[in-house]
Order: sequence, then structure tokens, then C-alpha cells
Amino acid sequence: MKLSYFPGCSLGSTAKEYDYSARSVCQALGMELVELKDWVCCGATSAHSTNHLLSIALPSRNLALAQETGLDLAVPCSACYNRVKKADYNMRHNDEMRQKIEEIVEFKYRGQVNVYSLLEALITKIGVEAIAKNVKKPLKGLKVVCFYGCLLVRPPEVTCFDNSENPVALDNIVKALGAESIPWSYKTDCCGANLGLTSSNVVQGMVNRLLEAAKEAGAMALVTACPLCQSNLEMRRKERGTDLPAFYFTELIGLAMDLPDCRKWFNLHLINPKPLLQSLSLAD
Repeated sequence: MKLSYFPGCSLGSTAKEYDYSARSVCQALGMELVELKDWVCCGATSAHSTNHLLSIALPSRNLALAQETGLDLAVPCSACYNRVKKADYNMRHNDEMRQKIEEIVEFKYRGQVNVYSLLEALITKIGVEAIAKNVKKPLKGLKVVCFYGCLLVRPPEVTCFDNSENPVALDNIVKALGAESIPWSYKTDCCGANLGLTSSNVVQGMVNRLLEAAKEAGAMALVTACPLCQSNLEMRRKERGTDLPAFYFTELIGLAMDLPDCRKWFNLHLINPKPLLQSLSLAD
């Protein structure tokens, strides 16, 4: 099984562990990720707040590249996924916009490529049961809360995946790995990532509220599918003992599958997760 793959800017810099774990896990599960050649930044939250046409044109360039491969597209970053999915939605439903973008990007949109978040691709193409069958080292004793953030399943008419108010895809994977997914009321809240550079004091308050709620729920860590959320959760925190690590879901899959390189990924975290994993006999 092959999917084209748009890693986005974060996975080559602040979220290398997400890229490493995504590629490793997908390969182990029989899904080949073919990185788009000459992909461009999707614009993330910056482009659509300044220039609407640019915010559609940038991710459409990656749609054009995916169309050339003839493969459906998997996007690991929630922000990138949201922008590419929104561009595809506009191309499918807005003829005037489609014609403008086709002229700018210099391609003919055919609507033959399906855009998936990496989480959705693993759920729909591989399946939770298949992931569970590949578990060699169940994550017993690990209690986490799943943090989807505000972009992964919204807006629902565009993403068309999971429940926009109470998504369960991450929770189901966590349970399949043998860990405990604790219910909480903040799974789709915003972490403030787009304000990280301009209003860090505001973001710190947003992140601290999430971390305190996670601890109050009894979580030992958080699990996410977004590099912006993950870096925010580990970096934009007040020094109040809220030292919960934030895992990428692919890291936990790799750990449960006992993949050989999985422990190297944890060295790239801002909050070292090894003491937690060692306390549960899940890491050396």
C-alpha cells in the first residue's frame, strides 16, 4: 500500500521525532509513504490570516504534486492537513476559486486524490485491529489523555472524519496499544499555537490550563497528532510541576510494536518521557 506524503515544515525541524516515528511505524505496518518532491509550505495559520487566495494556492501546489503521483495524500501535521483539506474542499466546491488556483499553480485539478490526516490514514487503511495485532509490548500502566486540538477534526463539513466535538480515533488506538485513555473535557480545545511567538503569555495560560486538567484527570502524559500542539504542550508551560510529556501517537505505536529505533525518538523531546516509561518498565 502506497500513499503520497507531505511532511510539512515542522517535521523537518521541531518535530523530527514525529517524522521518524511516522515513517517507521507505517513501514512496519505495510504502508509506504512516498514523500512529495519539491513540496512547499502550506502557509499554516499565517497565510489564511493575511491573504485568502494565497492560503488556498500554497497547499494546492502540494495537491498538484500528489495528483501527479496518482496516490492519495497523507499529512501528519494537523495544521498542514487542515490547510490542504480546506484547499481541496474549495477546489471541489468553488468553481471560481478552482479556476483561479489552476491558473496560479499551473495545473488542472481532477479531484482524484483523497487527502487524509496520518491518523485517519492509519485508521481507515490499516485499522485499529491490525495495529493491535502488531503490538509486542503492551503499554500497561500508562495513563494518558488524548489531545486532538482544534484543527484535526474541524470544520466537520471539510474534514469528514471522527466526531468534531468528541473524537475517539486517538483513544481507540491508545486502547489498542494496551494503555489507558482517560476521558476529559479538553480534547478538542485550542493550545494557542498560532499565538506562540506574538502572545506567549496568553499561550502559556492556555497550555497550563490543559496540563492542569490532564493532571487532575489522572493522566501521566498527553498524546497528540499535531507537531504544533506537541511543542506547545512541552514548551509553553509554567513551572508548577506540570511536567507531563506529550507523545506523538506514532511514537506510542512504535513503542508498543517494539520497533528498534523507537527509544531514540524520545531524546528529541523537551520534556524527557524516559523516566515515566522506565517507571512502568516500558523503556530501558
